[in-house]
Amino acid sequence: MTIRSHREPAAGLSANVVVRPQQERNSVRTAKPQAAPLSQILEMELATRGVADVLVVLGSALRQAPVPRNMKVMDLGAGLKKLTASAPQPGRSAAMELAGHFTSSAASNRGALLMALAANVERSRLANPRPRGASSNLAAGLQRSAGAKLPPPVRYFPRLGVMLGTVDARGCAALQSDERVASVTVAPLLQLIRPIKVATANLGHQYTWGIEAMRIPELWAKGFTGKNVKVGHLDTGVDGKHPALRKAIAGFAYFDDFGNLQMPPPKAFDTEDHGTHTAATIAGRPVKKQHVGIAPGAMLESACVIEGGYATARVLGGMDWAIGQGVRVLNMSLGFPGYQPDFLTLTQILREKNVLPVFAIGNEGPGTSRSPGNYSEALSVGATDEDRQVADFSSSESLPRTEDPNVPDLVAPGVDVISAQPGGGYQSMSGSSMATPHISGLAALLIEACTQAKREVSVDELERAILDSCQLGTIAPERGGSGFPDAVLALSKLGL
Repeated sequence: MTIRSHREPAAGLSANVVVRPQQERNSVRTAKPQAAPLSQILEMELATRGVADVLVVLGSALRQAPVPRNMKVMDLGAGLKKLTASAPQPGRSAAMELAGHFTSSAASNRGALLMALAANVERSRLANPRPRGASSNLAAGLQRSAGAKLPPPVRYFPRLGVMLGTVDARGCAALQSDERVASVTVAPLLQLIRPIKVATANLGHQYTWGIEAMRIPELWAKGFTGKNVKVGHLDTGVDGKHPALRKAIAGFAYFDDFGNLQMPPPKAFDTEDHGTHTAATIAGRPVKKQHVGIAPGAMLESACVIEGGYATARVLGGMDWAIGQGVRVLNMSLGFPGYQPDFLTLTQILREKNVLPVFAIGNEGPGTSRSPGNYSEALSVGATDEDRQVADFSSSESLPRTEDPNVPDLVAPGVDVISAQPGGGYQSMSGSSMATPHISGLAALLIEACTQAKREVSVDELERAILDSCQLGTIAPERGGSGFPDAVLALSKLGL
């Protein structure tokens, strides 16, 4: 499939990505090119800390090589020669060879996290030297963590074709000059985009106002509910016991503070309440004939990846896992302030995999935005109220690039949105995080419609149908992009 092309940032935008020309990225092994200059941020990290945490994206040919179904995210370091000999998969073999350029360091994000944990465990041990029962089991687990050595210097995500690890200046230069590497960037520190307002609420109507405003019931009447469509949901988790979500979760994954996938997977739970709210807006089932979910037949592949810990490793683990689960849409309400293209290639890779990236734009108001939502390759979503006015808090920004300068790409219901609350019941939230799952749910409905019509739909076609359905009304393009979507019109834009 064709990836929507990236427009290079103009003057004034950060340029932290070191990327090779496409012809070089596509080759697995050629003569070594000269290393591109380091970005300022990467240079600063190396100068001040001696090391830097980086994302390393493998070349296109290695990324697109088939990945065995049972291949997992791998920590690389110890036992490298033995593992390399038993690794016929090209991407994994390359990653194992490149692992020699990374270094373990207490100054890395994972290293600092481990040292902090060890200090906390020691304080706990001194305060309670002889714990009993459950406390004893917990103490034993923490003690094992405290005694652990520094984590392996690099982790490989096979379905993304990406490595996350720690380098010194020499290792960074070696990676930049290796023809198997497409880009080297600073590893961004991702944060949850938290709601502006949270309040208890009763679901007093058959439909939420967003469902009605987008004309969703008219697609349901045509038999489209998102059935058999998998939507990736990376958030704080999801309450799998909630009546609206019991039958909506196809898979659940929990990534711990270090980005390790917990096995066997626990029953679906939410570490906060954000994830349950966004999940139910995507695919919540009706309860007593009352609806909060846009696509009540879709299935969620939900991963708990945020907040806390080394969020970059957690999110990358969730993305890699979601791709392996076969999702067609990825919903993320997280990011980092401003335009920083460190996560850009990840968004392009999602499109390579025919996964539509639907990302929240942020809640910091006009003149602001968050990455990766502000990338051209993402479908970015801002928030409106019930009168289809862009919310004061909804981020928007005009970026100095020739095409697609305005973000968000569109707006959706994001003020006083009622959805599921962990433990049962409902609550109201406001934020671009609440608007984003409305669009993910709509995408699921359209994918199902295409499947029923026995036609393939690419992410570009799907995105274009949604954007072409939007109407501005009184919305300024600088604040709301293409405007507010119409589900019925989006369906017709696909010729259905």
